[in-house]
Amino acid sequence: MKSAREFNFDGLVGPSHNYAGLSFGNVASFNNVRSVSNPRQAALQGLAKMRALASRGFAQAVLPPQARPDLRLLRRIGFSGTDADVLARAWRDAPVILACAWSASPMWTANAATVSPSADTFDRRVHFTPANLNNKLHRSQEHVQAGRSLRALFADQQHFVVHDALPATPAFGDEGAANHTRLALAHGAAGVEFFVYGRVEFDPSAPAPKKYPARQTLEASQAVARLHALDPARTVFAQQNPDIIDQGVFHNDVIAVGNGNVLFYHEQAFADEAATLDTLRRALAVADVDLKPVRVAAGQVGVADAVASYLFNSQLLSKPDGRMALVVPHECRENPAVASYLAQLAASGGPIDELVEFDLRQSMRNGGGPACLRLRVVLTDEEAQAMHQGVIMNESLYARLVAWVERHYRDRIEPRDLADPQLALECAAALEELERILGLPGLYQLD
Repeated sequence: MKSAREFNFDGLVGPSHNYAGLSFGNVASFNNVRSVSNPRQAALQGLAKMRALASRGFAQAVLPPQARPDLRLLRRIGFSGTDADVLARAWRDAPVILACAWSASPMWTANAATVSPSADTFDRRVHFTPANLNNKLHRSQEHVQAGRSLRALFADQQHFVVHDALPATPAFGDEGAANHTRLALAHGAAGVEFFVYGRVEFDPSAPAPKKYPARQTLEASQAVARLHALDPARTVFAQQNPDIIDQGVFHNDVIAVGNGNVLFYHEQAFADEAATLDTLRRALAVADVDLKPVRVAAGQVGVADAVASYLFNSQLLSKPDGRMALVVPHECRENPAVASYLAQLAASGGPIDELVEFDLRQSMRNGGGPACLRLRVVLTDEEAQAMHQGVIMNESLYARLVAWVERHYRDRIEPRDLADPQLALECAAALEELERILGLPGLYQLD
């Protein structure tokens, strides 16, 4: 077993952060549609989280924001003229599509890709598959820039493979790491890759939600496992409970999170809880790992409270002493049922003995908590040296990014600002400077 660390690549919130409420099925996003956002505060909240975790010794890096507005999308569907003309005409004729072109959703890098570490793959390279996110128009364009960013950060093909996104069809609806986790004795050890899907495309008799869409298919999860050359004996597929998708649990990471040999989950998370745990135990036995489930009963925390607080959309981090810290948003403390449960959890003597709380309200109001904001990438020491070093969070990078945010970000964006060509110019200028700060020239120069 090689020495390895888990890097959390947090999405740097972009200067166009806004509340468009585009994600049907994401209750928080939908409830805050057309509210006034504060991009500066959103970015500073995210950076404060990255800095705090890096200062504790957790490996922390930045994933750059995507360029917005997506004028290529608007031009592809018939809006023409100067950039200002395109924005004005889209605002007049198709304001919802204009909002899609300004979407802030790439900040949630858990949806950027699925990642398999070299300890799990037959070719002993780290594999990335950008998520096609084809269930939503505003997210379906993200895989282009996500792939470019990942190839820029992980360019060494001796160590890394960045695949193309899966075909953009409902049969292969893929939402990335939000429906994937990895369980192992240690980050550098061979582990079990756990894929959770919402529906089966080619089996009409399979259970499916009735109100909200199931965004991840079994077929997509199986395709990613094949691309990543995973061992079938250590790969598990399980169906999410369709009833809780209809209660606003749009991704598995809103109802479960895993790390090491611990699975922290709600009793209603899976379509068949007992079968899912049994399959995980048998797969983990192949890797000589005993599963430690931390089960939250509905009587302790209801699904509505879990969704409102994003209890499970938390980060579960391994500490040097072998115990784990749970990174939660402020909303967990403000929910009485969740706050009571977490106090008992930390005092229980179980594997999770510390709570770390952050103010991420700008992200939470748009429908994403701590786990949404980060992409987990396990790297050996050699692989960590082979990746691009300019995105690793430290005090120097933190200071430069804070100063950059304060120079370029507005503290207020209203829905009508999406028609403002000056905002588009401000965003472009900010990203041009960010390329220099991160040492990634040409990152935003799409063909």
